[in-house]
Amino acid sequence: MSTRDINSRGSSLPIVERPADPCAPSGTAAEVAAKPAAQSSLVPRDVGQLDRIPRGAASPLPATRAEMDARGWDDVDVVFVTGDAYIDHPSFAMALLGRLLEARGYRVAILSQPDWHTCQAWRTFGRPRLMFGISAGNMDSMINHYTANRKVRNDDAYSPGGRIGLRPDRATLAYCQRAREAYPGVPVIAGGVEASLRRLAHYDYWSDKIRRAIILDAKADLVAFGMGERGIVEIADRLAAGATVRDLRDLRGVVYRMGAKETPPADALKLPSYEEVVADKLAFCRATRAIHLETNPHNARRLAQYHDREAVVANPPALPLTQPEMDYVYGLPFTRRPHPMYGKQRIPAYDVVKHSVQIMRGCFGGCTFCSITTHEGRIIQSRSRQSVLAEINRLGEDPKFTGVVSDIGGPTANMYQMRCSQPDVEKICRRLSCVHPKICKLLGTDHGPLIKLMRKARSQPGIKKVFVASGIRMDLAHRSPEYIRELARHHVGGHLKVAPEHTDEDVLAAMKKPGGDDFVQFDQSFTRESRAAGKEQFLVPYYIASHPASTLAAMIDLAVFLKQNGYRPDQVQDFIPSPLDIAATMYHTGLDPFTLKPVYVARNLRDRKLQRALLQFFKPENYVEVRRALEAAGRQDLIGEDCDCLIPSQPPKEALHARRESANRELQRSGAPAKGSARKKKPHPATGYRPQRKTSRRRTR
Repeated sequence: MSTRDINSRGSSLPIVERPADPCAPSGTAAEVAAKPAAQSSLVPRDVGQLDRIPRGAASPLPATRAEMDARGWDDVDVVFVTGDAYIDHPSFAMALLGRLLEARGYRVAILSQPDWHTCQAWRTFGRPRLMFGISAGNMDSMINHYTANRKVRNDDAYSPGGRIGLRPDRATLAYCQRAREAYPGVPVIAGGVEASLRRLAHYDYWSDKIRRAIILDAKADLVAFGMGERGIVEIADRLAAGATVRDLRDLRGVVYRMGAKETPPADALKLPSYEEVVADKLAFCRATRAIHLETNPHNARRLAQYHDREAVVANPPALPLTQPEMDYVYGLPFTRRPHPMYGKQRIPAYDVVKHSVQIMRGCFGGCTFCSITTHEGRIIQSRSRQSVLAEINRLGEDPKFTGVVSDIGGPTANMYQMRCSQPDVEKICRRLSCVHPKICKLLGTDHGPLIKLMRKARSQPGIKKVFVASGIRMDLAHRSPEYIRELARHHVGGHLKVAPEHTDEDVLAAMKKPGGDDFVQFDQSFTRESRAAGKEQFLVPYYIASHPASTLAAMIDLAVFLKQNGYRPDQVQDFIPSPLDIAATMYHTGLDPFTLKPVYVARNLRDRKLQRALLQFFKPENYVEVRRALEAAGRQDLIGEDCDCLIPSQPPKEALHARRESANRELQRSGAPAKGSARKKKPHPATGYRPQRKTSRRRTR
């Protein structure tokens, strides 16, 4: 069916009519399959200016059968299934991809947080004509559900009312299974963060083992990794032209499985097999190293990894979006609100971003514990100043907008329009970080375009304040005193988030973060500029406990640094090994996958608790753990009444009270055994995410 046929079926929303594109697939399925994987522009040729993009969407995409019927639709082309609440805002992937397909003439419906216990919800909109698009949501579902100590979280920021229990563990697997049950034969395409980070054999922290590539366990037809705009459009266009899922194997940014009798493409780089990485930690290190060296879309090779007799093939990543494409995608019509079905229920994640504007994506920092580069890519993709200002002005359409833009930024606020100054070098570069161990001499670090954007943004009619709430890359900011001055004078509301992460040089090297002096220098510059502006403003530093290479001695030194400089972190982060991250490989193997040198890892829960307590040594409830840590390290000199000591010699009353309360909670949680009886073994949380159960024991069927 042609795009003209799709557009003629009565959509009530404004549609961008898609003209003939010589790069788009056409003809028979065989002709489509034979056509090379083109990376044509996402922008229709009749949309040359931002003011020609359709505006003012009257309603969100259909999320119920009644909404589908109200549009006069007898079927839909694509059903997106997501583990998040449906919020029609460009910060949420399903909304962005849905609006993009809608603009190309497709009928799109959103199935948000369906009941996964049966496949009935997957039949809400009838049989999709083209495909199911499956995503666990904006986060990996296991990180969304569990803390670093593998305990169930108390809330879910992406659910109405912050409620837990609205999505399953490993949501991608459950959602793909139900899609197949509901309508056998409909292509099932998995994507999103969870699928991206699990696209090949990976270490899973929650089961403490190596898991297979997610396409095998989910039994999806394809996995589309990365941000997904190029992939979803190409997949939809080809399927609409009559291609089969097998015909899509040449696309960038997809993972597919091969049968036991098939042979991977000759140009594929063969990774150590699943069986090898399970049995040999050195093989797992070699696989990690190869995967991360093949992330530059301009030179990445296709990867193949055998799982028993089947090969999983990951094609090179999709090419980054151009500036016109970024402008077009973020300029599509969004209501910028949660779906009306949630009523007045608060969705915490929406509150954070509802009046924010994303100006770029990607990150060239290459931090080993961070998944941004793995998912979004290391090449910075920026919007034009015109596009950003247009979105800021559209915020005024919200009657609740007070004139305050909560954030203009992205993964890192001050990487806007920063790229390699030598495109030819960028295309062959395999460096994992452009800023570690030092800033590359070819990296463009000019803050000028960002400064101009900030000045223009705050001068728009009706705008009272424009904040920068995204993290600041301090080593880059040092290169522009003017940027720090603009930031301190106009774009900080008393506190600015920064992420030094640690002070120990070995830990920082394992993280690929700049040295500890970097934070001290930035703090001095920021404080000086704030005082010159007559403002009392402070940095909010973020630190990570228990990261690979972080020993107890290193954490004590960090605590002393915090004490001496008067920092009291209100929020601290326990290290969680995310699938496919370099730091996760360090945690699992105890080795740096690039040097194969041993790395200390705090794996024991007791050691992790001590490291976390040291970051907040000043809290009375942490007194006992901090004292244990100091005594274990032989640092009793930090216990006493001296001003340089971390804790007093005698525990405060609050510490004793907190200790009793903690013990009581543990007894209630585990169930105190009767006198003389054996204590029951507490089940591992990997048995399943079932918060509706009254006990943690499985039901007998």
